[in-house]
Amino acid sequence: MFTFLLSNIEVGSHLYINFGENLHLHAETLIISTLVIFLISVLLVVGASNLNKKPNSLQNFLEVIYDLVKSVAITQMGPSYYSQFLPFIATLFLFILGANWAGALVPWKLLEIPEGEFAAPTNDINTTASLAILTSITYFGAGFKIKGIGYFARYIKPTPLLLPINIIEDFTKPLSLNFRLFGNIVADELTVTVICSVVPLFIPVPIMILGLFASTIQALIFATLASAYIGEVIE
Repeated sequence: MFTFLLSNIEVGSHLYINFGENLHLHAETLIISTLVIFLISVLLVVGASNLNKKPNSLQNFLEVIYDLVKSVAITQMGPSYYSQFLPFIATLFLFILGANWAGALVPWKLLEIPEGEFAAPTNDINTTASLAILTSITYFGAGFKIKGIGYFARYIKPTPLLLPINIIEDFTKPLSLNFRLFGNIVADELTVTVICSVVPLFIPVPIMILGLFASTIQALIFATLASAYIGEVIE
């Protein structure tokens, strides 16, 4: 009964794509997520297709992102292991950055749909929950890959009395990642929407610029915490 009630909890209204009786996808989130992934893929392919010793602006931008994500991974996981997980951390960062910017830059609310509304994919708690769960699966997998069965020893260190707390911690990490990202993006979009509704067009521009900065910071925080969690289980 409790599981049934949880499965029916919704945040906001949505336009659904139904596959049978049990599979229902949020169409607006799926559309914007697909668009973000497509644009990021095109950007990466174009930027990496013709590398030069004197980089152009696009190559320069991509190299800055690569160096940023690489430095985060090395800092949190160490030089011995970071390369194994760098693709995952970079993918997280790029998708969250693109999704956040899609919500901050594009006035999706001007496009009307029968149910729900277009917004940043990270404005949907299902998206942020999926990212958090993927992170949890990755750091569990990293622990087993590096330490094998000895991974479980971390639950009784420094004393077996901490076993319940260490187990609870593994559940609170994805919850923290989920609600931090979701809450900040929703708050930012609500702020811009309210200001745009009560003041002239150009007044909200500084708030939108601040939203871009906050969106970038949220992507960096998520990637940093994911790296830190992986680094914690393999240290």
